[in-house]
Amino acid sequence: MTANRLAHSLSPYLRAHADNPVDWWEWGEEALAEARRRDVPLLVSIGYSACHWCHVMAHESFEDPTVGRLLNEQLVPVKVDREERPDVDAVYMTATQAMTGQGGWPMTVFATPEGAPFFCGTYYPKPQFVRLVQSVAAAWRDQRAEVLRQGAVVVEALSRVTGPAGPGAPLTGELLADAATQLVAEHDEINGGFGDSPKFPPHMNLLFLLRHHERTGDPRALEVVRHTCEQMARGGIYDQLAGGFARYSVDATWTVPHFEKMLYDNALLLRAYTHLWRTDPDQAGLVGRVARETAGFLFRDLLLPEGGFASALDADTDGVEGATYVWTPGQLREALGEDDGAWAADLFGVTEAGTFEHGASVLRLARDIDGADPELAQRWERVRERLAQARAARPQPARDDKVVAAWNGLAVTALAEHLAFTRTIAADSPDPDLPDRLERLTGTVRRAAELLARHLVDGRLRRVSRDGVVGEPAGVLDDYGCVAEAFCAVHQLTGEGRWLPLAGQLLDTALARFARSAASERSREGDGVMGSTGGFHDTADDAEQLVARPADPTDNATPSGLSSLAGALTSYAALTGQTAYREAAEAALATVAPLLPGHARFTGYACAVGEALQSGPYEIAVVTGDPVGDPLVRTARRLAPPGAVVVAGAPDQPGVPLLAGRQEIGGAATAYVCRGFVCDRPVTSERELATQLR
Repeated sequence: MTANRLAHSLSPYLRAHADNPVDWWEWGEEALAEARRRDVPLLVSIGYSACHWCHVMAHESFEDPTVGRLLNEQLVPVKVDREERPDVDAVYMTATQAMTGQGGWPMTVFATPEGAPFFCGTYYPKPQFVRLVQSVAAAWRDQRAEVLRQGAVVVEALSRVTGPAGPGAPLTGELLADAATQLVAEHDEINGGFGDSPKFPPHMNLLFLLRHHERTGDPRALEVVRHTCEQMARGGIYDQLAGGFARYSVDATWTVPHFEKMLYDNALLLRAYTHLWRTDPDQAGLVGRVARETAGFLFRDLLLPEGGFASALDADTDGVEGATYVWTPGQLREALGEDDGAWAADLFGVTEAGTFEHGASVLRLARDIDGADPELAQRWERVRERLAQARAARPQPARDDKVVAAWNGLAVTALAEHLAFTRTIAADSPDPDLPDRLERLTGTVRRAAELLARHLVDGRLRRVSRDGVVGEPAGVLDDYGCVAEAFCAVHQLTGEGRWLPLAGQLLDTALARFARSAASERSREGDGVMGSTGGFHDTADDAEQLVARPADPTDNATPSGLSSLAGALTSYAALTGQTAYREAAEAALATVAPLLPGHARFTGYACAVGEALQSGPYEIAVVTGDPVGDPLVRTARRLAPPGAVVVAGAPDQPGVPLLAGRQEIGGAATAYVCRGFVCDRPVTSERELATQLR
């Protein structure tokens, strides 16, 4: 069988369908033109590499020659990687949810040759899918007018629900306090997290609650974070052997995960665990270990040769979900021997009945081990290492090695913050190699940021790359926000001036091209930094026109484009002293503020940015010849208030505005602390700096 036209796609998910008997097209004008030429509907099949049921439907239906012939004869089949084309996914997900009351992947959409959806669904078993295709073909042939009317109704509905919000009231400290109270009330006091099953890691809400606690001292917010982070870290959702978190738990107790590991989840959770470690040093055992191991997972399992981070590890291994990760008591004894096998079964909650399928169990930490006596800790490390070696000999899940700009931006920001904090404790570490290792890892983060800089083509950001080759899909709003934030984070980590102009370029483009029409019009009239009306589309004004232009302000699996942009604007304003960018961030958050009273769980990142603005954010500059190990630098990074920016280096360092015109006092390293562009007196002692930051 010859490969179809997906064989040359950048996306591993699309290439996985290259040998299907289905004559797949990639999304684009060529596919729509082919549907118009043949006068047949589109089948738009949307999924992603790590999606278990996407693989199931592919095996059942798309690999079947009979089904392939049916699709090729009656439709123009289009395969979409939702991670590569989030704009297409967003439009059809909105339609699917409106038609069915729910959504998910694989997404199965039948649309007119103009792209207007008229029937939507998700996974279909092969017999039902075949009947559906036959019915759609018959309706298109015999009831064309009704089909077109249905498509027009859906498009009209999409246009009403996908536009950006207009100006609103400011996101105030009172609204943030109410949102924190709402989250505390919804917290699962037994298992941690929010809601029942399936249960997703609430990383952005944790980051918000941490920042809220730091700003207000609210003990309830900190307790929710402590409890949730501990329960997740002990559960099966966390990889007890190698670090890293799975996408979600199928139960309320974090016991059995859906085994795919996503870059964005681990980046955001690394950020939350690092911040909890910094905020609450008493949690250094479990929380600090999980933060280090999650960073280790990113560097070891997702880092690519060209410098970026892969998107995900699949849930399946050879078509079997979780096969790499689960254990029976007998498998533990085989790997470890009788004594250690029985000990590990007790420690990791592995029973004869099992917690998963076929008597197997997902490893979870059923006993306290952090802070145990040295002999017990050594046994634990030895057992984990041997089990990890035995697991490495098993077949491994596939890796989706495309580089998604937004998700890599999240990873670079999280790793930069993690390394910056880890530097503060390096001097007290018993590991003499830690400083050199941190320096090497800083270089790794720098290389990842350099790859993201290569995603800028002709002044515009591209969404994906693979093997160092940048793809065609245009960046969407969260790409611009997350990558700009990453450049700000690398600027702070390295003290290098080259990163801020890149961040500013991305932000200026986002404000000019993604803002709602009134702001866009003013930007073309030369009104300076735009976005003051606050609302943003998720696609640029010159992007491919879909049947609707998506604009979702809510934070879901990742920060929304709006809240990620607001975060980057806030950091950039603090680093450069340009107040117009802060004003744009405040206007953006004002459009989200009406959502907080009833939907705090879906505004977590926006609330975290709001906390930074309420706090200041602080701008901390340390003039020193030792920007890594100086005690003032360590104090600044350890005690920095919510959303603060910290830079350190020589006076008047090129490209570092916070160091401009600032000198050492009396030949000693000197810290300059400002808040909301108003500065305290410079100080030269750790005690004085700590007083200013508390």
